[in-house]
Amino acid sequence: MISDPTSRTGPDNQPGERRWCPVQAYTVEQVAEILNIGRDKVYFLIRTGQLRSIKIGKLRRITDRHLAEFVTSLEEPSLEEAKR
Repeated sequence: MISDPTSRTGPDNQPGERRWCPVQAYTVEQVAEILNIGRDKVYFLIRTGQLRSIKIGKLRRITDRHLAEFVTSLEEPSLEEAKR
C-alpha cells in the first residue's frame, strides 16, 4: 500500500517528521514495452482516456497505479462475458 506523502510520522512514527513513498512513473516507451504494443497505441489510449497519465512539464508519464487501473479495466469486460 502506498503511504500518504503528507504523513507527519517518520519511519519510527515520530510526530513532525515527513515520510515519502515514491510512486513509479513510466515513460510512454516503457509502457509500450510492458504492454507489448506500439508507442502510438499508448498515445492513442491516453488521448481517448482509456489510459490515464500525468504531465511533468512537457513530459508524459504513466504511474504504476494508472497502468494497474488500465489492465484491470481490460479484465472487467472479460469477466462479464464469461458470466453470459
